Amino acid sequence: MYRLFIVWFASVASLIAHAVDRPNILWIYAEDTSPWMGCYGDAINAGATPYIDSIARAGVRFERAFVPAPVCSATRSALIVGQSGIRFGAHQHRSSRKGPKIYLPEGMPLLPQILQGEGYTTFNFGKTDYNFVWNPAAYNYQLSEQADFSDLVTRQPFFGQIQTKGGKNNTWKFPAQRKVDPDTVTVPADYPDNAIYRAVVAQHYDAIRMDDDLIGEILKGLEAAGLSDNTIVVYFSDHGANNLVRHKQMTTEGGLHVPFIVMGPKKYVPTMRQVRSDLVDMLDLSATTLAWAGVDVPDWYSGQDLFADNFKERNFVAAHKDRLDHTIDRVRSIRTNNFRYVRNYKLDRIFLQPQYRDSKDFTKNLHDLYVKGGLSDRLTEIYFGERPAEELYKVSVDPHMIVNLASNPAFKNILLEHRAILNDWLSEGDCGVKEEAIEALQANGEGTKWGEGVNQEYEIYRTDSDGDGLSDKWEVLNGRKPNDGLLFFDFDCGAWQTEGWFSQDLQCNLAGNLGFLDFELRAGTVSIERTGLNVQFTQEDRALQLKLRTSSTVDVKVFANDKMMGAVLVNESNVFSSSEILLDTRTNNIHTLKVTFEGQVGSFIEIDSIQVIRDTADAH
Repeated sequence: MYRLFIVWFASVASLIAHAVDRPNILWIYAEDTSPWMGCYGDAINAGATPYIDSIARAGVRFERAFVPAPVCSATRSALIVGQSGIRFGAHQHRSSRKGPKIYLPEGMPLLPQILQGEGYTTFNFGKTDYNFVWNPAAYNYQLSEQADFSDLVTRQPFFGQIQTKGGKNNTWKFPAQRKVDPDTVTVPADYPDNAIYRAVVAQHYDAIRMDDDLIGEILKGLEAAGLSDNTIVVYFSDHGANNLVRHKQMTTEGGLHVPFIVMGPKKYVPTMRQVRSDLVDMLDLSATTLAWAGVDVPDWYSGQDLFADNFKERNFVAAHKDRLDHTIDRVRSIRTNNFRYVRNYKLDRIFLQPQYRDSKDFTKNLHDLYVKGGLSDRLTEIYFGERPAEELYKVSVDPHMIVNLASNPAFKNILLEHRAILNDWLSEGDCGVKEEAIEALQANGEGTKWGEGVNQEYEIYRTDSDGDGLSDKWEVLNGRKPNDGLLFFDFDCGAWQTEGWFSQDLQCNLAGNLGFLDFELRAGTVSIERTGLNVQFTQEDRALQLKLRTSSTVDVKVFANDKMMGAVLVNESNVFSSSEILLDTRTNNIHTLKVTFEGQVGSFIEIDSIQVIRDTADAH
């Protein structure tokens, strides 16, 4: 028996000795967490995040690390494959769950599969959230407890991911004496400074403190198993704070800037520079992980080994935003040394579209302040204003992205430079150019727990029973009557603000602030149109009413099916007034409406609503 024990012990010792030739790699992967820790110089959490801070003291802290997308599934899909999701179709949030399946290109294994092939034990504790079909065998070991690594001693080397709740931690039961007093925090400049947002900010600090406790348990578990000396520990997040509506899901500094800290044997994590201020794409972590394991980085990886002798600092980091749950958007962004450039593709919807957080008090507060005129001009513009095609911010001095420099002549060359950088990056492939299939839209925007889709993309397959150009489902979701046959457009749906109105001769965007269309007469006459109608006026339909205001007198004409219904002269006014054009109810079914505006060049016109006035109790 003694001899057998000696043989067994020698075998285990041999395995462990061989394992020491290659490091273990552990990703501590936090959800929804901004870099508000003591080691990042945050005064509120100074001394309150001792375990995260200890990783920074022992290793390397990256000051400017950015994720490829501001939402979990798109970031996680990118990191586990090694390239941005727009390159291989994993860019839309929570794809491939229901509806059409997405498959990785042939010969593109996941990072843990590559490491398995090189003799690594691989595991994941917690969420995966990949936007494609994948084989669970990519992980060949199941960690029984989040901080118990004893069984891994004989399974080295290993690559593991431990998912923490990060910003999603439920802090209701967090000890009161450890909670942050909301009155002591500073609300970021792109939010209202009120009690609601001070509470949101304080809670995020609490969530990080709570996560730090767990990270302490993980570090202690490694030490107890005798694995600390040969394990590289990486702490980072998938995107910014979850309850700050201009952080998570948004291509802003707040949404994309994450904590990223690494410690491990000096052979793999040299600490000559314990604080790195170069731009880092979190896709670099994927490449660095393989390099630590002694594995050649595949040619499809877009990252680089952060500790390689031939490492070259980046001059930009790119990011994308596409459909998020039921909310459809398309945004691309470039972060350079001092600037962030943002390109918005869908200008018929405001920044704060209907989304999964609409029931939260912090989202309701923004809408309430907007309606009551309680937001500053700039916050009104950010959240509910006309969507600019381009944004440019000098984030080195304006980290909350308050001053948009895109139209500032002094920054024209910088704007052109960033346009070119983004165009060059997109030229390598962008699957977001093509809209999702109907089946994918239905899977994510119909009857889902996070909400119902109200973007115009959903209108493609929905039924419009009364021919007013708005589907039955959309009308119900927006508080309309789907079978009343009444033409009524009030432009209040922030996810499809134009409600189908367009212009062929305007030289500017038609959608204005939430609830309005607006434009400038850059020529003497311009027109707006609504097609796709199939509605018959009734005997009760008395007039077509336009509620608008204009900076100078404008002659307005209305056409139905290209036949003029009438005209009205609208005088200059800074308040909204209603102008009515009588209807001819003998007119055949209306298929198109067209409104022309003729006046002084430079006149500014703002439309609050366009509707048929019906003399019944059911009229709007």
